[in-house]
Order: sequence, then C-alpha cells, then structure tokens
Amino acid sequence: MRIAVLGAGPMGLAAAYQLVRDGHQVVLFEADDRLGGMTASFDFNGLLIERYYHFHCLSDHGLLQMLDELGIADRMRWKETHMGFWHRKQLQDWGNPVALLRFKGLGFVSKVRYGLHAFCATKRSSWHDLDNVSASEWIKRWVGKSAWETLWKPLFEFKFYHYADNLSAAWIWSRIHRVGGSRYNLMREKLGYLEGGSETLLQAMASSIRQGGGEIRLSCPVQQVRTNQGRVTGLQVKDSLICETFDKVVSTIPLPFVPQLIPDLPPAALARYRALDNIAVVCVIVKLRSPLTDKFWLNINDPDMDIPGLVEYSNLRPLEHAVVYVPFYLPADHPSYADTDEVFEGKVRRYLKTIKPALVDDDFLDLRVSRYRYAQPICPPGFSSALPPYQTEIDGLWVADTSYYYPNDRGISESLDFGRKLAKEAVA
Repeated sequence: MRIAVLGAGPMGLAAAYQLVRDGHQVVLFEADDRLGGMTASFDFNGLLIERYYHFHCLSDHGLLQMLDELGIADRMRWKETHMGFWHRKQLQDWGNPVALLRFKGLGFVSKVRYGLHAFCATKRSSWHDLDNVSASEWIKRWVGKSAWETLWKPLFEFKFYHYADNLSAAWIWSRIHRVGGSRYNLMREKLGYLEGGSETLLQAMASSIRQGGGEIRLSCPVQQVRTNQGRVTGLQVKDSLICETFDKVVSTIPLPFVPQLIPDLPPAALARYRALDNIAVVCVIVKLRSPLTDKFWLNINDPDMDIPGLVEYSNLRPLEHAVVYVPFYLPADHPSYADTDEVFEGKVRRYLKTIKPALVDDDFLDLRVSRYRYAQPICPPGFSSALPPYQTEIDGLWVADTSYYYPNDRGISESLDFGRKLAKEAVA
C-alpha cells in the first residue's frame, strides 16, 4: 500500500520505519526543514546539539531495541549522574536517601513521608487506579503540607500555572517511576546519551527508511487530508495544486493542528481535539566557559526564579564547554510567553549568577532561545478517556501524538514504541 506519514519526529519516523520494513510504499512529510520535532538539533556555534534536552533511562526498551536493529547500539553511553535542589539560596544534594535526610528546610517526619512516597511510587506497577485521581491531592496525602509546599508545589506552579491543580496522578507517577527505574541501588542512578546526540538516531532511521524505498520530504507542510465518502483519499500539500493520492494516512503531528488539517472528521471528534490543552516552552540553552554545578538535574524552589528547574546537560554528555538548558514552561496565553528572547536571556544570566556568584558576563559564551507551542499535553484526571480513538472514524486515517502513550511522559523511547504500534495496526 501507498501510505503517507505526517510528522518526522521520533513517532513519525518510527511509523515510517516500521511500514517500510513491512513492505509498504511510504512518503514521510515534515513541515520543518529538519528531522526530529522536539528532538531536532541545531548548530550552536560549532556544536550540533538538540534544541530541547533529552536523556535516556535503563528502562527505555523501545529505544534500545531500535538501536540494535539499526546497528548503532555501540553509540549508547551510560553515565552516573547526580541531582541537586536549589532552596533557601543554596545548592543542596538531592535524589537519594542520605541527601533527603540532610536536606535543609524540611522536618524529619516530612522527609520520611516524602521518601516513603517516592519508594512506593517507584515500586508500583499499575497506574489505572490513579487515572482519575488529582496529582496534587495524591501527593499531599502521602507527603503532607510541608513537603508538598517545599518540594512539589513550585515544580507544579512553574510548569503548569493555572493547570497545576488539575493534573492526573497517573501521569505524575509515571515520571517518578521512569527515573526510579534508572537507579541501580538506592544511592546511585545512571542515565544515557547517544554519541552525537539524538541526531545519531534520527539520521540512522532516515537512512533505513530511504534504503527501504521510503521517501522523506522536509519543508513540506501538508495543508489538508482529503477524504471522500468516509474514506481517506490523499493529501493536499502546501503550494501544490495537485491532490496526491494515498491508500492510508498516519498523522503524528500535535493534536491541536488536527481540526484544521482534517476538517472532514465528525463534529464530535473535532470537539474532543479542540478541548485538549497544551503547555508551551521557551527554552534557553547556554554555553558556559566552566561548569555551573556538578549536577545533571537541578530542581529549583526560589521565589526570585520563575522556573521549576534546569538541566546541565554537559554533566551527562561530555562536551568541550558546559551546556545548560533552562526551560520556561508557560501557557501560550500567558503574558510572559510574548516576551522577547532578550528578556528570557537576561533572566537566565541572573539566575545562573545567583546559583554560581563567581560567574561573570565573559563566562557566557553563547545563548540561544527556542520556542515550541505544543511542548507538553495537559493530562487532567481521566485523561485516558478524553482522547479520541487513534483509529479515526474515517477509513484509512490514523491520528496520534505523544498524548497517546499516557500516562508515560513524552520521550523518545515511548514515541518509538507507539509509532511502531501505530504502523502495525494501521495495516492490520
């Protein structure tokens, strides 16, 4: 069959890869001028690196399987990493029982309750009974008011703003569970990176698709999916007068684009897509002359910083200079989302100088700002029942994005797994 795949992020690439392996004629359409979506890389003044940070866990089986199939498993590297917590204007260790007991700013009973919650969440294997539970209420019941306000509340408020009290406990649990799975004892964790970054994976997948007869069209946004009498017939590509015919269409673009792209869907389905909410991100990536800290992940609770944390990526993947990602998660209608890049760069300079007072302006070698409108789906209680079926009511049309591997958070491994699943079901 001749099949169109929309979106060349990891999910779209995985779907195209699987369809080609199964003997189908595939054309992959991507509006951007490069592969990857949120995993896409850019030239950071001589360093090819992702626009948004990514890391891999020991439990990322879908990724590891793909690397084996592509013959690039030897490019995966694992490294012991460390977490920190910026609180009360000081950098503290975080992420293990000893760090929790030594943490300044929390009573002993609160520490025990927090640790017990983290341990039990890591060991829990089922999420279904948390699907309809509020994440904030679930956490408060376990850890108490003090630990909630010190350790959790700032993370919720500076990532989700007015959505903070309406998140699914299942979705939050999956984040705790995934990272907990990268611990090889109570005190130590290790995370992974690919030599060459995500671009190593993206290019290997693209090469496999092309070698199998598939076609990849970059800078080629699809204007509309065409249908006739309840069946998909083809695509209208921007700036083309010809409707290109396909037997099936698999869309992996963000769901908010679906009503415009596929207006022939039933009104009830279109209403469900329009009801879904997303958080945007403004991510500042900084290249420093020397390391900021020795931590890979740094949670932040500071009334003078409107961020939930930062990632010092060079403490995972060795680079010539220190590289720090500082993400500002914001609703797209928040006034700050319209601020200029210079405003965000100025904030980041101040924040990093606060964390490391020895930093001076000359230590900031380069800063870049990237924005992504649909960075994070909002997953309220009951989210699993809010999503329309990914096999749509239009025959031959399949629609999904990262929302569909809920309760898992967006990630490369999850996207690969779901993209391959989508491809297999679409031709079953």
